[in-house]
Amino acid sequence: MMHIKIESTEDFFSRGKAIASLADKGLLEKESKIVSFERAEDLAKVVSAAKIDLFRAIRLRSGSITDIAQRLKRDRSAVKRDIDVLQSIGLVELHTLKNAGHGTKKEVVACDNQVLMAW
Repeated sequence: MMHIKIESTEDFFSRGKAIASLADKGLLEKESKIVSFERAEDLAKVVSAAKIDLFRAIRLRSGSITDIAQRLKRDRSAVKRDIDVLQSIGLVELHTLKNAGHGTKKEVVACDNQVLMAW
């Protein structure tokens, strides 16, 4: 599961120390991904309603950027920009696949099926 949250710098480093301590003791149970933002304004730039809808669509069915844009009835270049943002925080990945007789194509895939947002 991926967590997206707002936290102070102090909280970020405190959490890091706690995780390191658990790791040193061999007590980490499972891997988790955390993306944190210091300010709500920074989070709002990354997580908009359009990007949430895009992530949901990708999570339900991966596909090429063009396929996803057509499904959502959105401009391909706008979808590409949003995918770049989602990729930068680790929500989606681009996989290069063989496209029989046509070289390769890129498929957008969700990295996690569950994302928890905490303020």
